[in-house]
Amino acid sequence: MKVDKDFTILVAEDEYIVSEDIIRGLKANGYVNFIDASDGEEALEMTCTQRPDIILMDIEMPELNGIEAAMRIQECCPTPIVIITAHDSLDFVDRAKDAGVSAFLSKPPQKDEIEKAMIIAMARHADLMELRRIRKELEQALAELKKLQGVLPICSSCKKIRDDKNNWTLLEIYIRDHSEAEFSHGICPDCAENLYSDFNPYKKDETR
Repeated sequence: MKVDKDFTILVAEDEYIVSEDIIRGLKANGYVNFIDASDGEEALEMTCTQRPDIILMDIEMPELNGIEAAMRIQECCPTPIVIITAHDSLDFVDRAKDAGVSAFLSKPPQKDEIEKAMIIAMARHADLMELRRIRKELEQALAELKKLQGVLPICSSCKKIRDDKNNWTLLEIYIRDHSEAEFSHGICPDCAENLYSDFNPYKKDETR
């Protein structure tokens, strides 16, 4: 996977010199579209309003730190995020991943490492979005299966079902509305004998 040179990159860094170094390195690699944020709150606001393609974000920022900002960004506008940090503990990495961070850069980031981290972030974010889509489809499928679970009040005479609004509905209509099943109507041998004995196709010819 490659990062399009025309992608908009949000750089969230409260230290001006570090921010300028990152943007300078990106420009050297051919990137041209940038958004600059100086703290976590600003990064969150700019992401939700301007929708950048990828975010490079410092972990230690005023107002809102990188992990908190990442978590809220993924809620309002899921976006690939690269965290720039001096932390490398497993606890930090786990918390960052749970917040939706896709890649990491050591501070200060080197020009060649930035593009590699962006490529990793884009690929992992795409995988995450696909997993979320599959999970949503599975949840919907499970919800459909659960619709016909439990005790159903059914009339012992006409076999109608009483729904949760206290309305009585034909059995086939109830099943159709609460599942993916469809009905193809026919007639069973017993009913054919009772209703149409003279024309019963299931009845054996006793004259032979």
